[in-house]
Amino acid sequence: MKLRKASAAAAAAIVLSITATACGGDGGGDSNSGSGGGDKIKIGIKYDQPGLGLKEPDGTFSGFDVDVATYVAKELGYEPDQIEFVETKSADRENALARGDVKLIAATYSITDERKQKVDFAGPYLLAHQDLLVKTDSDITEATDLNGKNLCSVVGSTSAQNVRKDFAPKANLKENPTYSECISSLQSGTVDALTTDDSILAGYAAQEQYKGKFKLAGLKLSNENYGIGVKKGDTETVNKVNAALEKMVSSKAWDKAVADNFGPANYKNEPAPKIGVIVK
Repeated sequence: MKLRKASAAAAAAIVLSITATACGGDGGGDSNSGSGGGDKIKIGIKYDQPGLGLKEPDGTFSGFDVDVATYVAKELGYEPDQIEFVETKSADRENALARGDVKLIAATYSITDERKQKVDFAGPYLLAHQDLLVKTDSDITEATDLNGKNLCSVVGSTSAQNVRKDFAPKANLKENPTYSECISSLQSGTVDALTTDDSILAGYAAQEQYKGKFKLAGLKLSNENYGIGVKKGDTETVNKVNAALEKMVSSKAWDKAVADNFGPANYKNEPAPKIGVIVK
């Protein structure tokens, strides 16, 4: 009788062991493992930047950053339905990576020495330039014209500080949580100009409801090297993402993504940057 009980217990243990192995032995539950084969990978993007990172009314996502992130995730072993895009605002990007909220961030994330103290970057994958967006009838043609004017940008962005530091120290800075709010302020006349990267501004100017209302000043106030943010110290993921970006460029998928997302805005983009080369 005791032998039967022991045999039954052993059989039960074997069944439990097999069941546990089948359910979770491959470690697939780690949504941010970044090694492929997991259930999901979380990638931070912007939700309100037309042409770059936009959440559509039907819940889908569009934009150049979205296309780049999707291509990279594919190379890491994730299909599109395994990607979870997470809204990541400018002021929270470093914290989102440090907390592990996301594995990667592709959100018009300019590579700077200050940011590299807190996160690692793959890329760059796009070279943009800081510019101004103004109303079509605006007389602002140079950055120095912003002295005494109201200038809008988003919290956590370096663009407005660059203008005040280098061109218009008397500009009145108005910071909003999102570029959409800056656009609304520009349209209503609360601010005189919006400053950020020309790629972002072109995306807004090309929207149907804004066509003919705004224009780019055409200034190249800075070089913005967009990189994919990775948690500090995660060299393995950086190397894998860089390899994916190089493949995206060589396969011409990068050119297609540029044409698909910036073509309607007549945006004059720079050629694909070389991975690891920062244009100062």
